Amino acid sequence: MSWFDRLKRGLGKTRDVLATEGVSVENPWEMDWDDLEFALIGADVGAHIASEVVIEARKERERGRSFAESLEKALLDQLEPDRIRQKLRRVGFSLDVSRNMVEFAGKVIMVVGVNGVGKTTTIAKLAQYYRSYGKSIMFAAGDTFRAAATAQLEEWGHRLDVPTITGPDGSDPAAVAFDAAQARRARGVDLLIVDTAGRLHTKHNLMEELKKVKRVIGKADEGEPKEVWLVIDAVTGQNGLEQARRFNQAVGVTGVIVTKLDGSAKGGILLPIARELGLPIKFIGVGERPDDLQPYDAAAFVHALLDLPVEAA
Repeated sequence: MSWFDRLKRGLGKTRDVLATEGVSVENPWEMDWDDLEFALIGADVGAHIASEVVIEARKERERGRSFAESLEKALLDQLEPDRIRQKLRRVGFSLDVSRNMVEFAGKVIMVVGVNGVGKTTTIAKLAQYYRSYGKSIMFAAGDTFRAAATAQLEEWGHRLDVPTITGPDGSDPAAVAFDAAQARRARGVDLLIVDTAGRLHTKHNLMEELKKVKRVIGKADEGEPKEVWLVIDAVTGQNGLEQARRFNQAVGVTGVIVTKLDGSAKGGILLPIARELGLPIKFIGVGERPDDLQPYDAAAFVHALLDLPVEAA
């Protein structure tokens, strides 16, 4: 099964929410715009953005586009406004399945997110992804408050032959991050991925701890981490948006990874992340397999969501 087919399958529950309200691009009849707005809210797009999508889709419909083209254009304008101005997508576009590597700035990626979103597994998948491009990888097990998290990352490191810097259970996570950053520099490793604790994002102490981790990495390796990636579980829906706001305020998020799209009817959460927060979505995950975490592509996402035809490039 191709990546696009897995993405389409993963978005099945979200697509079902839209279909419940009669949102089907195959229907020849005119869509009721109120039903469309309600369906988008049900998919966790959010009331404000759902209204914007409907307004834009109606304008495109009045210009003579089909309902499918109108909705596709309106969704893409929210997800990738700059790119869409340069190059409009169309129904039946050819999807280039060969992807260039998702670039990262600097040498350190600090991965943040609340417990349960799949940070550690995502880190392992990122390592596999970047190793496929010939990058050398190191891990830092910075979630020292959960012995299971350290053990899990160490196990992944063993499986992938990735060195893992750890500390004693309950030790200072900033000290682990400092040692790992120094080790990366000394060994000349291309990329250090730092796991972090993820207790409730509403806890003030967690955010202060993450700020400290970020500061000490910079002391060990000047200018790092240039990347702070937030992992969000799609099942959390709008709560994920609030998580993104808080983490962004605390540590300056540079990218978002959305996981578990295969288990959620709330895939629309990608729209407010991209639109309201202006944070780039780096990867999306639609399953447990290593290659089920893939670079985010707005056009592929919209086509999978609306079940539009795609021709292999």
